[in-house]
Amino acid sequence: MAQQLNFDLPVRAALGREDFFVSPANALALGLVESWPNWSGGKLVISGPAGSGKTHLVHVWANISAAQVVPASDLTDAVVPDLARAPVAVEDVHSIAGNSAAQTALFHLHNLTLAEGHTLLLTGIGAPPQWGLDLPDLLSRMQGATLATMQDPDDMLLMAVMAKQFGDRQLMPNPDTMAYLIKHMDRSFTDAARVVKALDSLSLSEKRPITRALAKRVLEAD
Repeated sequence: MAQQLNFDLPVRAALGREDFFVSPANALALGLVESWPNWSGGKLVISGPAGSGKTHLVHVWANISAAQVVPASDLTDAVVPDLARAPVAVEDVHSIAGNSAAQTALFHLHNLTLAEGHTLLLTGIGAPPQWGLDLPDLLSRMQGATLATMQDPDDMLLMAVMAKQFGDRQLMPNPDTMAYLIKHMDRSFTDAARVVKALDSLSLSEKRPITRALAKRVLEAD
């Protein structure tokens, strides 16, 4: 019997405002994003665990503000002048802990963007003091920003996040399967992404729909 080939097809994430599920865990962060451009000091920090929707909120804001979006690890002094000509979002600032060149570039980007009258949105896991920044002037500026914290998911948000992740993969498990997953999996955004990916892979390899039985196998394989 020929083995079923399992192609790693691209996942198209839906990042529009209409795709963002609002719950008590993220309502404050969304409200602050949508209050742009009336940000105190012209800047906002969004903090939250991996998979909590920070990138989704960044793109919601980029659609409102026509901002450029850049990973913190891609920052260099050479790109700062072009980025500072418009609103800019810098993602995953925690990822440049120990990267002095990227931290220096972010410091210059912060100062030039605000001097040009534009706004700055930054994201990271944890609050700025937990980002591991070792450039004191940069850390003081990050701590001076309004902080919007994405909380751990409640049942409604976790189900909505998983439904969106399944939808991004053109999958639609039935409500019974979704309820089973929410009840038995680890309650984290990271585990939600892992479970969705594992179910997608198993469903493709076995040519079977995603059912409660398939979900049980994935969860018991941990």
